[in-house]
Amino acid sequence: MTPPPPPNATEPTSLADLNRQIAAAAPLVPGATQAVLGEGPEHAAIAFVGEQPGDAEDLAGRPFVGPAGQLLSRAFTETGIDRSQIYITNAVKHFKFELRGKRRIHAKPSAAEITHYRWWLFKELDFIAPRLVVALGATALLALTGKDLPLLRSRGEMPLAGRRGYVTVHPSYLLRLPDEAAKRTAFKDFGNDLRKIRELSEA
Repeated sequence: MTPPPPPNATEPTSLADLNRQIAAAAPLVPGATQAVLGEGPEHAAIAFVGEQPGDAEDLAGRPFVGPAGQLLSRAFTETGIDRSQIYITNAVKHFKFELRGKRRIHAKPSAAEITHYRWWLFKELDFIAPRLVVALGATALLALTGKDLPLLRSRGEMPLAGRRGYVTVHPSYLLRLPDEAAKRTAFKDFGNDLRKIRELSEA
């Protein structure tokens, strides 16, 4: 079931029309440079949904171009997923941050902020119509299900936004792990998830 639209939203006639609406909307939390839109071909077999843009994404206007995005691209390469052939977006379209000196530090979006963007996300997935939707992390899982589910217990195949889906960790989780051994193990597990995702999308 599609969530209710945000204020002043109108029914989009195309993905380009939807993106124009998102780009024109003011950030729910002030400070973002611009909305960061999804990227990839329409009717891609897989749609990956992350949390929100980070500092690098906010400045570039593209999703997953910062450190987590670079790690994700490396994982794609190692597991045979062509990034140019998948669709990638975020549940929340604007960067939420806290200032620490001159640095903009990522701040986790609230449940209300995630809910604000859900209608746009669902419309986006309707236009892409992927065979498989992937939730990268807990925020994406909440946005796609409307439920605060435990991420690690939900990891694996499950329906998302009324479509076949798969739940895994966000690549930023791998970057935050405290030691190299833990990072290697977690990256291997993430790679196994991506191989399963590729197989499901090809089935």
